[in-house]
Amino acid sequence: MASTKRKSAPSEKDRAGKKQKLSESARNTPVVRKEEPAFPRGGASVLTPLEQKQIQIQAKNDVLFEQSTGKKAPQNEYDNDENDSDLLNQPDGTAVKVKRKPRIKSKPGHAGQTLGEKRVRIEGLSYKRLVPGSLVLGQVAQINQYDVALSLPNNLTGYVPITSVSDQLSKNVERLAEQEVDDGYTELGHDDSQITGVDLNSYFAVGQYLRAFVVATEKDAAKGTKGKRHIELSTNPRQANLGLQTSDIIVDTMIQASVRSVEDHGLVMELGIGEDTVRGFMSSRELGPNVKLPQIREGAVYLCLVTGLSSNGNVVKLSADTLKAGNLKKGHFLTNAPTIDCFLPGTAVECLVSEVTSSGIIGKAMGILDLTADLIHSGTAAIGTGLESRFAAGDKVKGRVICSFSDAEPRKLGISLLEHVVSLHSCPSSLKSESKNISSTAALRSSTIIPEAKVVKVEPGVGLFLDVGVKGIRGYAHISRIADDKIETLAQDTGPYKVGTIHKARVIGYNYMDGLYIVSMEPKIIAQPFLSIDDVQVGQMVKGTIQKLLINENGINGIIITIADGITGLVPEIHFSDIHLQHPERKFKEGASVTARVLSKIPAKRQLRFTLKKALVNSDDAIWKSYDTIHPGDEAPGTIININPSGAVVQFYGPVRGFLPVSEMSESYIDDPKKHFRVGQVVKVRAVSVDTAEKRMIVSCKTLSVSNTAQQEHLQSLAIGAFVTGKVSEKTNDEIILELEGSGLKGVIPFEHLSDGSAQKSSAAAKRIRVGQDMKDLIVLNKSEGKRLLRISSKPSLLNAARAGKLVKSFEDIQEGAEVTGYVNNVTLTGVFVHFAGGTSALLLKTQLPNGASSLPDFGMRRNQSISARVLSVDHAQQRFLLTMKPIDSIKPADAGQKVASAGVTEGFLVDPVDGASTNIDDFSVGKLTKARINSIKETQLNVQLANGVQGRIDVSEVFDDLADIKDRKNPLKSFRPKQVLAVRVLGIHDSRNHRFLPISHRGKAPVFELTAKPRDLKSTDLDILAVDKVQLDSVHVAFVNNVSEDSVWVNLSPNVRGRIKALELSDDISVLRDLAKNFPIGSALKAKVVNVDVANNRLDLSARSTSSQRPMTFSELPTGAVLPGRVTKVSERQVMVQLNDTLSGSVNLVDLADDYSEANPTVYEKNQIIRVCVTHIDAPNKRLSLSTRPSKVLSSSLPVKDREVTGLSDLAANDILQGFVKNVADSGIFVTLGNSVTAFVRVSDLSDLYLKDWKSHFEIDQLVKGKVIEVDTALNHVQMSLKKSHIDSTYKPPLTFNDVTVGQIVAGKIRKVEDFGVFIVVDDSANVSGLCHRTQMADGKAPDPQKLYDEGDVVKAKVLKVDREKKRISFGLKASFFTSEDDSDMDENSRHRSTSVNREVGEIEDMLAADVEEKSSDWEGIDEPQGGESDTHMDDEEDGGVDINGKSTDSPPQSGLNAGVFDWTGGLASTKAQDPKSESDTQASAPKKKRKKRKPEIQIDRTGDLDAHGPQSIADFERLLLGQPNSSVLWLSYMAFQLQLSEIDRARDIAERALRTIHIREQDEKLNVWVALLNLENTYGTEASVDAIFKRACQHCDSLDIHERLISIYIQSGQNEVSHHPPLSLPPPTAANNTHT
Repeated sequence: MASTKRKSAPSEKDRAGKKQKLSESARNTPVVRKEEPAFPRGGASVLTPLEQKQIQIQAKNDVLFEQSTGKKAPQNEYDNDENDSDLLNQPDGTAVKVKRKPRIKSKPGHAGQTLGEKRVRIEGLSYKRLVPGSLVLGQVAQINQYDVALSLPNNLTGYVPITSVSDQLSKNVERLAEQEVDDGYTELGHDDSQITGVDLNSYFAVGQYLRAFVVATEKDAAKGTKGKRHIELSTNPRQANLGLQTSDIIVDTMIQASVRSVEDHGLVMELGIGEDTVRGFMSSRELGPNVKLPQIREGAVYLCLVTGLSSNGNVVKLSADTLKAGNLKKGHFLTNAPTIDCFLPGTAVECLVSEVTSSGIIGKAMGILDLTADLIHSGTAAIGTGLESRFAAGDKVKGRVICSFSDAEPRKLGISLLEHVVSLHSCPSSLKSESKNISSTAALRSSTIIPEAKVVKVEPGVGLFLDVGVKGIRGYAHISRIADDKIETLAQDTGPYKVGTIHKARVIGYNYMDGLYIVSMEPKIIAQPFLSIDDVQVGQMVKGTIQKLLINENGINGIIITIADGITGLVPEIHFSDIHLQHPERKFKEGASVTARVLSKIPAKRQLRFTLKKALVNSDDAIWKSYDTIHPGDEAPGTIININPSGAVVQFYGPVRGFLPVSEMSESYIDDPKKHFRVGQVVKVRAVSVDTAEKRMIVSCKTLSVSNTAQQEHLQSLAIGAFVTGKVSEKTNDEIILELEGSGLKGVIPFEHLSDGSAQKSSAAAKRIRVGQDMKDLIVLNKSEGKRLLRISSKPSLLNAARAGKLVKSFEDIQEGAEVTGYVNNVTLTGVFVHFAGGTSALLLKTQLPNGASSLPDFGMRRNQSISARVLSVDHAQQRFLLTMKPIDSIKPADAGQKVASAGVTEGFLVDPVDGASTNIDDFSVGKLTKARINSIKETQLNVQLANGVQGRIDVSEVFDDLADIKDRKNPLKSFRPKQVLAVRVLGIHDSRNHRFLPISHRGKAPVFELTAKPRDLKSTDLDILAVDKVQLDSVHVAFVNNVSEDSVWVNLSPNVRGRIKALELSDDISVLRDLAKNFPIGSALKAKVVNVDVANNRLDLSARSTSSQRPMTFSELPTGAVLPGRVTKVSERQVMVQLNDTLSGSVNLVDLADDYSEANPTVYEKNQIIRVCVTHIDAPNKRLSLSTRPSKVLSSSLPVKDREVTGLSDLAANDILQGFVKNVADSGIFVTLGNSVTAFVRVSDLSDLYLKDWKSHFEIDQLVKGKVIEVDTALNHVQMSLKKSHIDSTYKPPLTFNDVTVGQIVAGKIRKVEDFGVFIVVDDSANVSGLCHRTQMADGKAPDPQKLYDEGDVVKAKVLKVDREKKRISFGLKASFFTSEDDSDMDENSRHRSTSVNREVGEIEDMLAADVEEKSSDWEGIDEPQGGESDTHMDDEEDGGVDINGKSTDSPPQSGLNAGVFDWTGGLASTKAQDPKSESDTQASAPKKKRKKRKPEIQIDRTGDLDAHGPQSIADFERLLLGQPNSSVLWLSYMAFQLQLSEIDRARDIAERALRTIHIREQDEKLNVWVALLNLENTYGTEASVDAIFKRACQHCDSLDIHERLISIYIQSGQNEVSHHPPLSLPPPTAANNTHT
C-alpha cells in the first residue's frame, strides 16, 4: 500500500460537520457505551469490533483503488493529526489509520450517550479499593466468640465485631457486661466464655449473606514483622443501608434489617432508615427453610427482600427466604428505580452488556448506571474458557450487586454473575443434591494436600486457576503463592506453569463469595506440619520455639510456644517440667527450640495448651483424650491439678479429668494427701470406673501385681455374711482398719458398727481397741472387688441374725411380712433408707415409723444405727421393698395403699401375656414358641416383654439367619420399632453379670428370658445353640460388634460366644481402619472367619479379611515386594516401627519413608495408626524386616520419584547426585546413608568449598544432605561422596579470590585474630581472603584498644581501603563513617545477604568504639539535640563540666562516664548552662600534623581498681560492674546515661528493659526507679503514644498512685503543665483497690 501523507489540521467548520455526522451515527448505535480514554491502560485497543471491521474494509478498498488506478486513495474525512496515534498494525507490517470518534458536548436528553466520557474501567475489589464507607456483600465464613468473619469478593475477609452487629445486640451485651463480676477474669487460663453471655452461633449461620459497611482498614503490625491486613465491618442496618431513603424502598429491593422483637406470627424488624418511623415486618412463613420462629434471637441481622409496603408506607413487608429472593426467573430484580441509591450490594439487577473483554464484562443498568463484573465474578474461573464465548455486546444478563466503588466518578457498581451468588445459595450448585447441601469446606478441607492439581487457566501477573478434583469449584493460587521465590510473570502457553501442567498444591482456605478454593503451591507451605489450629491433634508430639515468657508478680507463670506460622500455644506453669523449677528463666530462653505434647485444644477460642514434662512428652502410654476410649483397667499418666482432703483431681488430655480418692492413692493409709503429692506431679494411674454419660472417672494409683492375684481369688470366694477374724492395722478418727487373717485383705469397721447402742457407747468401745489387737466374731457386710476392700460389722444384732440364718444378703431373701435387721444409711424428709448386707436397701416411710417418732429431729435416727422392722411390701419387677415398724394388723387401708405390689406376676401367674395363651411363668420353658412385644431397641439387643412384669431380651445375633438378610449392616436393628410384636423362642435365662444365659432352673424371682427370633430357629424345634467348644477353625459366622478398642474389635457370634478381631484383620481397605469407632460402630454386622480357637481360655480370634487365608504369616512365606497393612507401634525421629501380625514386625527407616527425602518425617505417624507398607528386605536368620512407605512402592510404581531407592552398590555410579541422611559424624569425615545397606563416606576436604573451622558443628545425625558420588569400589564395598557445591551445582559461583577484591568494596567477614595494632579479618564466602584493619581505622575518634572491642569470631562489615597486589595485602576500615545506605549497593548479592545479620551487630560495635574514647568529653547543650550526629564530640579540658546522675554539677577532672547533660532521672529537669560543643572535624582541622613516632612496647597495667575512683568508662566497664550488682538501679541508670551521651536513645531503652527483667522481683523500689527513668526518657525523646504505653505497663507492675504522681511531676518539671492536669485516658485514675497509700 502506498504511503499516506498527513493532511493539515481541519478547520473548525469541517470538524463541526464531522461531529454532526458522527453524532447521528452514534445515536443509531444500539448499544449504550462510554468512549474509551485516549491512552487506555495496558495498551488495549480503544476501538469497538464494529469500528475495526469498518477500518479493515476501508483499507482494503484503498489498496484496490491504488492498484487499479495507480493513484492515491482519497483521504477519509476522519484522518487528522489526532488520529495518527491510533494506527493499527496489519499483518503485512503496514499501518492503517483508524477512524476516531470526535468529541462532542453532551446535550440535554442525551445523558447516556455522551461520547466524550471516559471509558469504564473493570476493577476487581481489593484491599486498597475497599475504603471506609464502602458497602460490600459478604457471606458468613466463620463464627468466633467475639466477632464474625465474612468472606468478601476477590479473596478478602472482613470481621464484624460483636458490638457492630446491631443496636439490639449491643444493648444486650452492655446489659450483660454490667451484671458481670470482673473478679478473676484476668487470671491466666481463665475461661472467659461466660463474660458476655452471648453466643453468636445463635445469631448467624455459616453461608448466610449479609451486606456490610466498611468501618476501617488497617494493618496489625507487630514490631519487626510484616503487618496483617485487617478489615473491620459493620452489619448494623443504620450503616448497611447507608444512603437509602424512605422513598427509595420499593418492591424487589434488598434491604438489611435486624430483629427488634419476636411476635407470635412473625418478626418486627429494625431498618435503620430515617428516624425509626419506618419498620419492617417479616411473617413466620418468610423465614426460609429450616428456620423456626422460636430460634430467632432479638438483634439478629438478615438481608431481606422487600415484598410489599403498607398503604401509608410506614411498614415494609420483608422476606428472608433465600429460595424466594434468589429465584430471578420469577422477578425479584430491579428494572426501574426512583434513584440509583436503590442499587445497594445484595440487590439483583438486569445488566445490558456493552462490552466483553478478557478481564471482565462492562454493562449498564437502567441505561445510566455503570456495572462491571471482574474476572472471577464473571464466571470465567469455573468454566476455564474466554468470556467472549458466553457473552456478547447487547446481551441482557442478570446479576447481583456485590460492591460499590466509593472513589469512582461517575458512580460504578461491581456485580457478580456467579450462579450461587445470584441465587443466594451458600455453595455452588455442583455440590448440591436433592437431599441436602454438601459444604464446600467439607468437600475439600483446609490443609488438604492435592498431589495433582491441573492448571486450567493462567492470568498473567495475577495467578493460576487450578482443577483441584471438586466438580464445579476451581482452586486459585495467587502469583505470590506459586513458589518460594518471587515470580515476575506467568504465561498461558509457555513456562513451568502453563495450561495443562500438573503441580502439587495445598488448600489454605475457601472463599464463599468467589466460590474458589484458595491454594498454595509454595513448597514451604506444603511442607509445614500445621497450617491452622484444626490440624493439631490433642496428644500429638510437636516441636516449637519459645516465643515469649509470661511474667507476673510471682515470676514466670507461662510460656508461649510457636509450632508454626501463626499457631501458638500456652505452657502453664505446672507443665514446665517434671519437677518444680525455682528459676525457669534459666532453662527456657526466648527463641529456644523445645519438644512438647498437645494437652488440649479449644478451636472456638483458637487456644492450645502444651506440656513440656518429659514424663508426658516421652511417654508411650495411651493418650486419654476421650472418655469413650477409656475402659476400666487401662493405665495412663496424668498430672495432678488439684488436691483436697478427700483426694486429687488428675488431668489428662483434652477435657478428660479423673478423681483419685485417698483410698486409691497408696496401699498404705494416707492421712493428708498434700504430704505425699503436689500439684503438677505426674502420676501413672489405672482407670477404676468410667461414666461416659456423666463424663466422670475414678482412677487409682494402686497396681494389680501378681502378688495380689491370691487376694483377688480369696475375695471372690468370700461370701457375703461370712464370719471373719482380723488384726487391727490402723485406727482413724471414725474407722478401724483391719487386715484379715489368711488373706491379707483390708477391712473397714466404722465406730458405729462396734455396738447396737448409742453413739457414746460405740465411741467407748472404739477407745478400748488398740493397733495390733485381734478381733473376732466379725461379719462381712459388703465387698468391693475393684478396690479389694471389705465392709465389716460387729453389731450383735447383725451377728445374731447371721447365726439364725435371717441376715438379708440379697433381694431374693426378702419375704413379705418377715422381720429383718439392718442399719440406717440415710434420713430424708419423707423417710429412712435402711441398708442390709450385700448392698440391699429398703425404704421406711415416715408414716411407718413408731408413734411420735415423726416429730423428733431426724425421726430420732442417726446414721449406722441398728434397726429392726418388718417387710411391708415387695416389688419384684423393680426389686424394691418397703418396711414398717408398726404391727402388721394395725396398718390402715390408706397405709396399705402404699404397698408396692408385684406388677404382673403373682405366685407364678401371668397378667396380660403377649401371646394370649400362656397363663403361668412356668410355661416359658426352653424351646417354647411364644410372642414378645418390643419395649426398647439398643445397638446390640431388643428389650422385649412377654407379659406384665416378665421381661426378655433378643440378642442381635439371634435375629438374622444370614448377612444378606440385614439391610443396614451398620445398624441391623434399625428396621424394628417399639411396640412391635415378634414371634420368639425361649433359649434360657439371661445372666446379666456374666453376659451368658442359663438354664431355666436358675430362674430367680424376676427373671429375664433369653430369646431368639431367627426365622430358622422359629421353624425348627431342634435348637442348636452355639458354644465355644462347637466353633470350628476356618468356619465363617455372622459377627456383631460389641465393643471397640484402639487396636481391635470385640464381636458376638451368639449370646454365649464372644471373639476378637484385630484391627488389621477387619478389612482389606485400610482407609476404614483409621477410625474403627466410626466405620465399625457397636451393633454393626460383618462376616468373620475363625482363625484361632482357645476353648480352655474361652477365647476366639477371627478375621474379616477376604484374603486372610492366603496372607503369608511367617518369614519363610513372606515375599519381597508384598504390600501389606500394618499398625504403627512406635515412632521415633529416625524410624517407624510397624507390626504386621502377632509374629511379624519391621521398621521403616528414613530412606524408605518417602520418594522425596525432604518429606521424610516419621513424626507424621501416630501410634496405633494403620498404614500400608511394602516389604523391601527380609533377613530371615535375624528375623528382621525392612519396610517402605514410599508411594511408588505401596500405591503406584508410576508415581514420580525424586530420590530413588538405593539397594546396593550396583545402583550407584560415579557422578551420580543423590540425597542422603547423615548417619555418623567422625573425626575423619561424615557417613551418609543412601540406602538401608549402602553408606557413603565424605572426607573433611569434600564437605564444603569454603574453609570450615569447626566443621562438626555444621552437621548432625539424620541431617539431609546432597552430594555427588566420586568413587564406587565394589571390592571394598566402599562409596565416596562429595558435598561441595562446586561438584553439585552447575551454576555454582566460586568463592571470592584476592584478585576479585577492589578498593571501596563493602564486604562481610569475621575476626580471625586480634592484635594490639589491629584485627585480621577473613572475608565470608571467599578463598580464605583476609586482611588487616589497623586500630586507626576502627573508629572516627582516637584509636581504641582492639583487645577490648573484638574477639575472635565476631561478625563485622568492613570497607576495602587499600589493595597491595604485589605483597598480597588488603587494608580494611571499620569506621562508622565509611558506611552509608548507598554503600550497600557496592556489595555483591551474597555479601548483601550476609550483611543482614552483620548490620544488627554494627550498632553495638560502634557504641563500644565510641565509648572507649579516652579523651574527656564536655557538657552537651542538650541530649535531645546532638550536634553533627557525632557521638564523641569533646572540648578542651579546661572547659570540662559534668552533671552526675542526681543532677549536681561536678568539676572533677576525671570523667565518670555518667554525664547525661540536662537529663534528670529522678523525674525533674536540671537547669545547667549550655555550652557550644566543637565537632571532631573542626578539632582535627585546627590541629597541626605531627610526625608519627614509633611506639615502644608498654607494660599492660590492670586498671580495674580505677573503676572506684573514676567510674565506668566503657560498655565493658558497665557490664563488669553489673555482674556484681545486678539489682542496683543507680548503676543501671548510669548505664542509660552513658548511652545517651552517645545519642543512642534506642540502646538506652533496651538497657532499661533489660534492667526491668534482671532486677529481682523483691526489689520493687529499684524497679520503680527504672520505671520513672524510662518515663522521663520517653517524655523527652519519645511520643505521646510511647509515654502512654510505658505508663500503662508501669501501673501494672508498680503502685498506681506512685506512677501517677511521678508522671505528673515529670510533666510539671518539663513545663507541660496543661498535660499534668489530664493524665493518659487509657487507664482509670488510681483507686483504693490498687493503692496502698490511700
